Amino acid sequence: MPLSLTVLGTSSPHPAPDRPCSGYLLRGGGAEVWVDAGFGTFAELRRHTDPARLTAIWISHLHADHTADLLAAAYAYAFGGMTPAGPVPVYAPEGCDRRIAAFLGRTDATFLNEVLDFRPLHDGHFARHWNLTLRARAVEHDGEAYGLRAECQGSVLAYSGDSGPCAALRELARGADLFLCEADIDKAHAGERQVHLTPEDAGACAKGARELLITHVGPTLSREEAVERAAVVFGGPTGAAREGETRTA
Repeated sequence: MPLSLTVLGTSSPHPAPDRPCSGYLLRGGGAEVWVDAGFGTFAELRRHTDPARLTAIWISHLHADHTADLLAAAYAYAFGGMTPAGPVPVYAPEGCDRRIAAFLGRTDATFLNEVLDFRPLHDGHFARHWNLTLRARAVEHDGEAYGLRAECQGSVLAYSGDSGPCAALRELARGADLFLCEADIDKAHAGERQVHLTPEDAGACAKGARELLITHVGPTLSREEAVERAAVVFGGPTGAAREGETRTA
């Protein structure tokens, strides 16, 4: 199976009509991985696969617009007749399981172990599922956060997660066939720590990739404007991630 990315949601920081928050279905080498689980993405995931068949779930950081639908998955797996053959590995920053448990009024997260197997990410974290490999790099955000580099049979897809400009993003993008990158803000503000990218930042971080796909565009920008501005800096093929579309790397 070639490495492919199906867009489930791209909205920031809240869902919009027909536009859930961040979420993607990554397929390759026999594996199916749900990358980020923002508001509304579980229902979109079901359009494209049976969630009980997921090989793994990969979470870039713990903000709700990237994790909230883990609750939907937990309910579906535990109570909704979608019980997987075994607990689904969840690669996420430390404490993801406790956040879900707290929302459900529980202080002990072990009750989730029957359906979800939480495995903490760290900088350089590596996982292999058949012919698909997943490598994490720590990025600059307001909290523990990671970007992803996925490889399968010579194809490479990189994903920024949420991040400000940093060397790790450029390393993730270098040599990638497709770089999926946020462009959340219109401009940076002097004196403030930058935890998101402008379109120009996204274009600069993408240099070294073959193609740039803009996502997670915030409310001060349109997708069209973000793509146009990023393309000027990147200088290569640039497009917008759109819900329901599948791209191959």
